[in-house]
Amino acid sequence: MKQLIMNKTSEHSLVNRHARVKATSLSDVRHKVTYVATCLVACLAFSGCSQNSSATATEKDIEKTSERMSETASPTPPRSAPARTSEERARDQFRHPAETLMFFEVTPEQTVVELWPGGGWYSAILAPYLKRNGQLIAAHFPADSEISFFSKSRAAYEQRFLMQPEVYGNIHITELAPPKHLTVARAGEADRVLTFRNIHNWMRNRQEQAVFDEAYRVLKPGGILGVVEHRAPENFSREQMVETGYVSESYVTQLAVKAGFVPEGHSEVNANPQDTRDHPHGVWSLPPTLRGGDTNRSRFETIGESDRMTLKFRKP
Repeated sequence: MKQLIMNKTSEHSLVNRHARVKATSLSDVRHKVTYVATCLVACLAFSGCSQNSSATATEKDIEKTSERMSETASPTPPRSAPARTSEERARDQFRHPAETLMFFEVTPEQTVVELWPGGGWYSAILAPYLKRNGQLIAAHFPADSEISFFSKSRAAYEQRFLMQPEVYGNIHITELAPPKHLTVARAGEADRVLTFRNIHNWMRNRQEQAVFDEAYRVLKPGGILGVVEHRAPENFSREQMVETGYVSESYVTQLAVKAGFVPEGHSEVNANPQDTRDHPHGVWSLPPTLRGGDTNRSRFETIGESDRMTLKFRKP
């Protein structure tokens, strides 16, 4: 028992120490990945994505960089339907895809695993970005899932992304539904594993650690796990996290460290200080779900999408 207490104390200390890692400066990341910035901006532009009119100075700097390099690095836009819908583009102001993928250091020649891509909001950005020199692996729901939402989501994803290889390239689909389906790629195959707003779902059947362990297994040494998740106050219990969809940063860090990752930094690019995180339907009270219907709709639309952590972990 004494040894168990010592082990737990040591683990808690390790998590706290890693949680205090100095946040990586987004501007520093941009200076290191000018090429990545150019490719991302070009990809978003040619997939039918227009930057929000209230673009920040850093976004405008990226666009200027793209213009300067356009004569030598201008991709050919797809001639079929745009890669992204207008509804998807409307969410950019809340989700900041270019900045987020730059923070995760995603480059066009990498193999990227996206965990539970759902309807493909991020896949519609990642797939065209990776289609020439990289590879997108979509770890989706099982096609034969007994859960109707899962099977329908998978079918819709295939219909959209596999039927247009000229736009999205050749996406490789694997299945993730722990504990039964938990092999998302070969060991050491991936340069990046990314998850966007999924951890609270895996917590429902206590499979979150298994997913983090699998992410570690499939990454190459030096590879990065990128996490975006609704951010809970640190005093939330596990039950509150599952019920509301908000997860604490310390718990996510604990999962990553236990799997073997080293925290590499965090970004506030997806933060929303207007989100009070005390809504009647949890995170689903907010856009785009608006589960409460017309009740307090204008207030929730004014808040916008949830306050989110953006964390980066590296496999040693």
